[in-house]
Amino acid sequence: MAKIPDQPQDIFVPLTKDYLKAFGKDLISLMLYGSAAGGAYVKGKSDINILIVLTPEGINRLEDGFALVKNWKKRNVAMPRVMTKAFIESSLDAYPIEFLNMKNNSILIHGENVLESLVFNPEDLRLQIEREFKGKILLLREGYLESEGSARPVRQLISRSVMAFVSIFNAMLYLKQAKAPRNKRETIIEINKVFAIDAAVFMLCFDIREGVDKLSSTEVIDVFKKYLREVEKACHIIDSL
Repeated sequence: MAKIPDQPQDIFVPLTKDYLKAFGKDLISLMLYGSAAGGAYVKGKSDINILIVLTPEGINRLEDGFALVKNWKKRNVAMPRVMTKAFIESSLDAYPIEFLNMKNNSILIHGENVLESLVFNPEDLRLQIEREFKGKILLLREGYLESEGSARPVRQLISRSVMAFVSIFNAMLYLKQAKAPRNKRETIIEINKVFAIDAAVFMLCFDIREGVDKLSSTEVIDVFKKYLREVEKACHIIDSL
């Protein structure tokens, strides 16, 4: 039976060996990214996210990775993101938040660190932040209407949505040239310092997501309303930059 690793680093050597065997010199880079790279890995619960960078020749023979993906999935390695260097470079204007957060939370496993030198255009980043905020505000409003004011679906709405704002807030900090912390709660503290967003509301949302809060139904609804107001406030801030 495939063993779930105690830590992501436990699989680095065999993972590298397998991908080198499959792609050889066409394997430019193998990187861990996401929560597992940021110190938030929980054995048996967290996926292990891998970025694979191949040459154009390697991309044209993805079928060589079929068996690897299937086998490593048994050890909680998620479906890898497979790219070329040219794809990354040409995507920074369209997906700056995603690549910024990959850069901030990544560990080199093998080869070239293709994320280390990435630089992001501030206006591209600001535009995507605004777009993400406005889309999520609409979803939060729709979810609240659908809940009909019942606390249970509102709890679920908070739990599903709150983690996405960590990535967006990290991007806002980048615009102000502030170093983004890896820990989600530290990110909220920093965003409070730089943009005066209410940290306490987001801390309560994290508690709800983690199932450690002691809030009544009425208090959950109140937290949601404050949460939505703070997201709207953040959207106004980014719109004015």
